[in-house]
Amino acid sequence: MKVALALLLLAVLGAMALLFPVEPLQSPPELSRLVLVDLRLPRLLLALGYGAVLGATGAALQALFANPLASPDLTGASSGAALGAVLASSLLGLASPLALGLAGAGGALTALLLLFALAGRRADSATLLLAGLAISLAAGAATSLALALAPSPFAFYEAFDWLMGSLVDRSLPQAAAALVPAGIAVLLLARRARDLDTQALGEDVAASLGLDPKRLRVEVVVLASVAVGACVAVCGAVGFIGLIAPVIARGWTRGHPGRAILPAALLGAVLLTAADLLTRLAPLGRSIPLGVVTAAAGTPLFLWLLLRMRWRLTP
Repeated sequence: MKVALALLLLAVLGAMALLFPVEPLQSPPELSRLVLVDLRLPRLLLALGYGAVLGATGAALQALFANPLASPDLTGASSGAALGAVLASSLLGLASPLALGLAGAGGALTALLLLFALAGRRADSATLLLAGLAISLAAGAATSLALALAPSPFAFYEAFDWLMGSLVDRSLPQAAAALVPAGIAVLLLARRARDLDTQALGEDVAASLGLDPKRLRVEVVVLASVAVGACVAVCGAVGFIGLIAPVIARGWTRGHPGRAILPAALLGAVLLTAADLLTRLAPLGRSIPLGVVTAAAGTPLFLWLLLRMRWRLTP
């Protein structure tokens, strides 16, 4: 029932994203087609796909780390992906979507490996947060420095897109470059849902059932890096969707972290499409960064999660 309602809401939001505002669609047919197909369709596809990627990878990382705070943004994966893409575009001069996607995946993978090295797989929430915060801050500072030193005088103004995220003025080839590899990675992650549920019982139990925990960890980290890196390379980093969607989805799956991957993907698509619609409410000629909207919605939930953990730990 909840999934059906979420699908219905997603269909409504998708229609609104294509049709709102209606004035440009009342222009001559050629101009209306340009607005609908070349401007709004890639933006909608990226909102749906990127949101699904954030939700699914957030659920997989939370299952892997056994921690509800292990989302792509709080672990530093999104910031690392942005840094990889910026280094590839601004300093190395690479411009193809494939090269940027690979650079983004490399940056996300580096960030997650650093997190493993700093915090360990089953770190407590405080350690995980501090390690993820340190990686995010370092990657954000390096991204700003790379943009400031870039040969292009306009590169620094692109920092908002890389650090706060944007779906504006993306093309269909860019959407395909981000969503095809990310979609394959998410599908492969979903195939490991039952194994992630098994691992939640403990590595000894998982090993006794024939599961290789080390192989599962490597697979989840690499697939999450590919999915997040490909999307961040095109749209920039967007926070909190990967935190909110898995938390709600686990309630739908009665706490099973692996089974929450697909529901979290659906919720992530709903949340990011809704957030992108809200950015269109800005006055004409101004823009609201997508990350500002998601942060405004996600911060209260983040604080609620922290307080709930504190209450549980308080004797």
